[in-house]
Amino acid sequence: MSLDTPPSPSSASRGLTMDVRSLERLKATSGTDPRAAIRETAKQLESLFMNELMKSMRASTMSTGMLDNAGTDMGTSMLDTQLAGQMVGRSGGLGDVIARQLERQMGIKPKEVAQAPKDGDGMGLPSELMLRRFSGNSPAGPDATPRVDASGNKPVSNANGASRTSASERFIQKHHQAAKAAEAATGIPSGHILGQAALESGWGKHEIKMKDGTPSHNLFGIKATSSWTGKVAEVTTTEYIGGVARKVTAKFRAYDSYEDAFKDHARLLTNSPRYSQTAAQADTARGYAMGLQKGGYATDPAYADKLTQVINTALRVQRGLA
Repeated sequence: MSLDTPPSPSSASRGLTMDVRSLERLKATSGTDPRAAIRETAKQLESLFMNELMKSMRASTMSTGMLDNAGTDMGTSMLDTQLAGQMVGRSGGLGDVIARQLERQMGIKPKEVAQAPKDGDGMGLPSELMLRRFSGNSPAGPDATPRVDASGNKPVSNANGASRTSASERFIQKHHQAAKAAEAATGIPSGHILGQAALESGWGKHEIKMKDGTPSHNLFGIKATSSWTGKVAEVTTTEYIGGVARKVTAKFRAYDSYEDAFKDHARLLTNSPRYSQTAAQADTARGYAMGLQKGGYATDPAYADKLTQVINTALRVQRGLA
């Protein structure tokens, strides 16, 4: 990363790092241009990282002695903060990695990012594992529902670097018609139903299997109670008992097709007294999720929060495919 040229007055006039005006602009942009808001957020996060890096480098150097005082310390800190702000936003840097991760989590198809300069004027891409460690986000552990990120996406490119269809898009496209039929039967938006299927099955990657490894087609994690007379899949899952997550063996319904799973899910929401108010609350993702949690659909105390997040992702993917 080249630091030979000092910041110009025009660049300095753009404002101090993380100033209040930048945050206000970010709030205003997020509603109209999510991609631009993500890029600005990534830039600010990269700036925070570089600022911490500068602090660590400064702390590791020896004291200059007599000239050290509170005034020089403050001046040095301000200089380091602004210098960190000048170092961010380079093509191929940490900000691009953060932005791509945020875009995947929000269901926004990432744009191709230019390669890092080869003349040394730039930073190599750090691994995403390092990024997760820095941001405090470790890979998700086992939960009542096998989970991937909110969109279920991984960066996929062909030999020419062109983006291929993401996991969330494939899932939505595959089950779109069945979800529309369920919407007609229940009055619940198809995006909400698809979001729940995505959460329960990890976007189709972790759906319940039969003993012989064949799919059960149970995308909604519906248990096989004593009233169920169809096929059964018995698997180990996580249940919250007294607020504590425990591994248990449970029986789940199995179907001949995914269409049958959507139909059975629609019947459950329509006929069960526990979910009698769910359709009336389904005008929003949060309302639908809270209706299911209040009805006891899952034992996870955070189920409504998780479901709301995934439904919003499913709705964004739906709009993108329309």
